[in-house]
Amino acid sequence: MKFSKVHLAILSALAGSLSGQAFGIDLYVDTKTKQIYAEPGPHRKLMGSFERVEDSPKRETVSKTPAEAPETKAEINSIKEDLEAKTNELKALEEHVVANREDKAKNDEKWFNKINLRGYTQMRYNQPLSGDRTASDPELRSVGDSSIKDNSGFAFRRVRLVFSGDINDWLYIYIQPDFASNVSDSQQHFAQLRDAYADISWDKKHEYRIRAGQSKVPFGWENLQSSQNRIALDRDDALNSAVPSERDLGLFAYWTPESVQKLWKDLSKKGLKTSGDYGILGVGVYNGQGVNRAEANDDLYVVAHSTYPLDLKFLGYPFNGQVVELGADFITGWFNTTTADMTVFKTNQKILKADLDKTIDSRGVREERVGIHAILFPQPFGLQTEWNWGKGATLNTAGKGSIQHEDLHGGYVQAMYKIDNIFRSDGVLIPYVKWQTFRGAWKGANNSPRTRVDEIEAGVEYQIMKAIEVTMAYSTMDRTNVSNLGQASGDLLRMQLQWNY
Repeated sequence: MKFSKVHLAILSALAGSLSGQAFGIDLYVDTKTKQIYAEPGPHRKLMGSFERVEDSPKRETVSKTPAEAPETKAEINSIKEDLEAKTNELKALEEHVVANREDKAKNDEKWFNKINLRGYTQMRYNQPLSGDRTASDPELRSVGDSSIKDNSGFAFRRVRLVFSGDINDWLYIYIQPDFASNVSDSQQHFAQLRDAYADISWDKKHEYRIRAGQSKVPFGWENLQSSQNRIALDRDDALNSAVPSERDLGLFAYWTPESVQKLWKDLSKKGLKTSGDYGILGVGVYNGQGVNRAEANDDLYVVAHSTYPLDLKFLGYPFNGQVVELGADFITGWFNTTTADMTVFKTNQKILKADLDKTIDSRGVREERVGIHAILFPQPFGLQTEWNWGKGATLNTAGKGSIQHEDLHGGYVQAMYKIDNIFRSDGVLIPYVKWQTFRGAWKGANNSPRTRVDEIEAGVEYQIMKAIEVTMAYSTMDRTNVSNLGQASGDLLRMQLQWNY
């Protein structure tokens, strides 16, 4: 049945004449002709159900549309439920992330999560080319390298692990054992404590700090430089004789301005080898009897250290980028020499411990030294020199032998040239030559024997990469054998492989 607008008006009037009765009708629209019909048919789509209601404020005209069909409401409710579930999942995930962040922050505060581990190993081989090696010779030996001897092959010079870290803004700890220590020529590779100290800073910039524990004694420049960084195979005898093994147990105070800290860090970033941060000024007191040795008297050593790196850019070209470091040091204290029986090689003289002990005061023998240093960092040419003078406990072989207060002096000069980008961006080649001399006691040996040292070493260090270094050198030596006072000389080809980790 088809309706026109006139028909619709009549139907509406009829519906309105039915009092108290609701009149409902379904209307359809033809999707092609857009005509309205009261009954279904082809191409007709339901518009809705319409009914007449009383014109009362309590009644509203209600129209059911296809959007309000039960299946549509169910779909909307399902979508709402999914959205609510996803919202809850996101909220739970956010809470989990926040909880993990808080747990990590708490865990990071634990001291053992702030400790770093690194280290290095050095393996050496010394091949004698000429010199004193027979039974009738005093045998060429070096206090700097125990593998320089007869019947020697490959040897570990260093096997080190370093545990270090900032516990907080004011406390830094450092522990370093070495696994290449030798008890005797036949008993090797024992673990020994080298460093165990804490740096207690007075400020967050670490300009002022106290170092407590076993650490390097700040006397000299090369003494403070790590063996991992040093170019020459061994430290010089003259400065090293002041503190054999470079370490002792005590308290040290250091001052390093922030500007100097930055300059040293910049030099290290360039691959230049500094001595480390021991302050531009430092003072300390320590036992003075040597590393891992008990105090032997009631006297403490005193040390004063000074050094300052100068950036020469203020001089203009060609000094731009060049840095020179200058400084001086002083130590004094009473050293109690370790005594033992000895047979002098040349004269076959017998020196007995009992006779030596009678010549030593209960505090030992007074030692005083002053040293100076100057370093031009290789950019690319470099120069390094140190010297020291003083007096200390020294074996005098006259008569039955005695420990006396005698003069000492000596030092070294080293020249080097740094060549970058060898086969790799981090490949570095550093040829060097070092001359050293010393006249004085080696107090680290029994009886503090007086030694005479003259040595020239020429070599090259090749840093294949940051993890691997190879050093080859030729050395000609004239040295006192501290075990029997025999003077020996010889030429050696020396090699070292170092790996860093």
